Amino acid sequence: MDFYYLPGSAPCRAVQMTAAAVGVELNLKLTNLMAGEHMKPEFLKLNPQHTIPTLVDEDGFVLWESRAIQIYLVEKYCAHDETLAERLYPSDPRRRAVVHQRLFFDVAVLYQRFAEYYYPQIFGKKVAGDPDRLRSMEQALEFLNTFLEGERFVAGGDDPTIADFSILASIATFEAAGYDLQRYENIHRWYERTSEIVPAADKNLEGAKIFGRYFTEK
Repeated sequence: MDFYYLPGSAPCRAVQMTAAAVGVELNLKLTNLMAGEHMKPEFLKLNPQHTIPTLVDEDGFVLWESRAIQIYLVEKYCAHDETLAERLYPSDPRRRAVVHQRLFFDVAVLYQRFAEYYYPQIFGKKVAGDPDRLRSMEQALEFLNTFLEGERFVAGGDDPTIADFSILASIATFEAAGYDLQRYENIHRWYERTSEIVPAADKNLEGAKIFGRYFTEK
């Protein structure tokens, strides 16, 4: 199973943690966006949106968008392990709906607002962040902190789900950017605990540190 990725990418790290959880080995294909490798004809043939992560299964099936890949991996590779599948991606409609909500919150709010605040400083070479975007980003963190009030994991329950993997990758990126997470007690507690128990959490932290170089090498 080929996996086109960058180690610093939070969405790629979320997929790597999911793959580790379901016991799937990925054939890593480092894809250098800065060198334009995602715009080569052979990659565009796989993924016309030219995004990473992109997964190519053994039979040639191609899928991109990290959260779609996470769901696919669980549904395909946990088909004969209902216990693991229930932990990672509950079948109960309401519990699954909460997992979906958290995944969509991550892509459309939490990481989106991180990108809106930090990316102009990294890639646009702006010296200081926009204060309105900072407030918007911090509002997203406040939402997450509220979600975690009285809960062990982001979608509730006693075990981490794929929503935890996705948000763990995002929050590790906040930390790599130098943002102080300790002001959000629930997030900090969850982050410390989840980083110790999620499969391949070490790869998540390593990748986040690679992303953090954008801040230290400016």
